[in-house]
Amino acid sequence: MNNKYILRIFRGCPGCQYWEEFELEYNPDANVISALMEIQKNPVNRLGLKTTPVAWEQGCLEEVCGSCSMLVNGVPRQACTALIRDYTHGGTGTITLAPLTKFRLIRDLQVDRTSMFEALKKVRAWISASSGDSKEFGVKVSPELQESLYPLATCMTCGCCSESCPQVSEKSSFMGPAAMSQVRLFNSNPSGEIEKSVRLRSVLGEDGIAACGNAQNCARVCPKKIPLIESIPFVNREATKQALKDFFSLPDTK
Repeated sequence: MNNKYILRIFRGCPGCQYWEEFELEYNPDANVISALMEIQKNPVNRLGLKTTPVAWEQGCLEEVCGSCSMLVNGVPRQACTALIRDYTHGGTGTITLAPLTKFRLIRDLQVDRTSMFEALKKVRAWISASSGDSKEFGVKVSPELQESLYPLATCMTCGCCSESCPQVSEKSSFMGPAAMSQVRLFNSNPSGEIEKSVRLRSVLGEDGIAACGNAQNCARVCPKKIPLIESIPFVNREATKQALKDFFSLPDTK
């Protein structure tokens, strides 16, 4: 006889959320996404009542796109790599799923992470092309620098770091750890240095680096283990130097 476990899901729309439980047969190879897809096939809750399919977001299903972020037993993470066997005792027990709380709720487990993408736009998290007609090769990047920057480039904008950050709240305008780390990434790239000052000035406001409280929760929950607690003080030092340059009207130097 197959063991069964319970998915307890915090569902609903803004202002009308409730818990609903579903009983599923245990599959040792299942993850949270495949469990939700089983419910989608036959949305009948634990009471035997027909209900609406659960809404969530998904994409790559291999922890690359960052879209399936949710709270699994209260911890922000990617649902696609949350294996059912890691959250049950011999295939039995209860797993709770809830939407992230630091973003606007759309419905059920789906939230709107637009604020993160707006923050990336503000800090210019890209490298601008200097000339579309240039036939020259780009700036050389050493293998050592490439290796040091790669972990920063794995950010999925999943929102787990913001969810865990006490400074990201309705009472604060803090852009969150991900944007700060991207400032470090693009300012450390030789091709990105041309806009270094612009990026640093973008984090000098109330929503920037000064709002970080150094709780370090972000690094603990990051699915990609990005060294956020190294990036944030790095950006803090660089932004402070930029502020002093601007105050004394000193020319920018690399």
